[in-house]
Amino acid sequence: MRIDFQQGNRITLLETGTEYFPALIAAIDAAATEVHLETYIFANDPTGLAIANALARAARRGVGVRLLVDGFGSRDFMKVFGASLAEAGVEVLVYRPDLSTFRLRRHRLRRLHRKLSVIDGRIAFVGGINVIDDKNTPGQVPPRYDYAVCVEGPLLEAIHKSVHELWGLVRWASFRHRFGESPLQLPSIAPCGDMTAAFVTRDNLRHRRDIEDSYLEAIAAASHEIVLATAYFLPGLRFRHALMQAAGRGVRVVVLLQGRVEYLLLHYAARALYGVLLDSGIELFEYHRSFLHAKVAVIDGRWATVGSSNIDPFSLLMAREANVVVRDANFAAALRSSLQNAMDSGAVAVKRDQWKRKSSFMRGLNWTAYGLVRLMIGLAGYGRRQ
Repeated sequence: MRIDFQQGNRITLLETGTEYFPALIAAIDAAATEVHLETYIFANDPTGLAIANALARAARRGVGVRLLVDGFGSRDFMKVFGASLAEAGVEVLVYRPDLSTFRLRRHRLRRLHRKLSVIDGRIAFVGGINVIDDKNTPGQVPPRYDYAVCVEGPLLEAIHKSVHELWGLVRWASFRHRFGESPLQLPSIAPCGDMTAAFVTRDNLRHRRDIEDSYLEAIAAASHEIVLATAYFLPGLRFRHALMQAAGRGVRVVVLLQGRVEYLLLHYAARALYGVLLDSGIELFEYHRSFLHAKVAVIDGRWATVGSSNIDPFSLLMAREANVVVRDANFAAALRSSLQNAMDSGAVAVKRDQWKRKSSFMRGLNWTAYGLVRLMIGLAGYGRRQ
């Protein structure tokens, strides 16, 4: 796979919603021509209301505002925000409305999981942060731990093209308009920094494995350290073997995982793999201070990625995802430092000898959960080559 890296970008790391939401709202409030926002979850909470109000303000002053939400992750969105946003002039589309709750079919798992926004073709945000309040989650020290990036420069061309093409596709599929509509604003692609970066997506057509392959290429080339943080970790054979082979050739491999139970089945399924990973020399840390929602990695202090894609079958095989890959030592150092701080202040190392002493009941529970997840993937028609 060939990744199209672009030079001359300015990529700013945003840590948690504390940094991301004010930056997003400020950009929307400064918009003059176009706002385009995609999200998996758009919650009915103070953060959701603040973003909705910003979109409405932009539309009322004549900005073309387009909002695309996922039909499962934001299944109550239209009932809560639809009428008021439409009245303000915001154009809203729902990606694959979740019409049947109890039928497991392949298309139900093909969700819009990416979190993207482009404002006036001059600035974009890419990451893993949904439009949801991350400060009021019971039982945790806030905020939810996640990342996004603010992008300026030539990389905007690829991001802008991606959001516009998906908008047109969903509009066409919804019988709302013809496919191929012209964008409201052409992207500003003049160099404005010195960072080299690429925009990588996953879909079910031409880019089915681009994000996974970008990880595997970087892992295969690693010489001294791989630090990976992901909320949901259920890698297939290729990804597991790549990490284990890296550890086997002397590369330090560190994986920071969700320690709190958010989705019961995925939590226990991921733990089924702990034994073989620890045996291969991979270091595992579980983050307990709050909910870990990050989907990032740093390799050899010069390659980094931030985006929406977890390392699990749902992200790597089914959902629409988007990541930014950055080749820049300063950016990689900033993300690496942030991850180290998360491990030092809120994570616990999983020790190999302690893990080996887990009861047979817990081992059985983990492997049962793993088997159920694999069965679900198989029923949905996926799972081969994994």
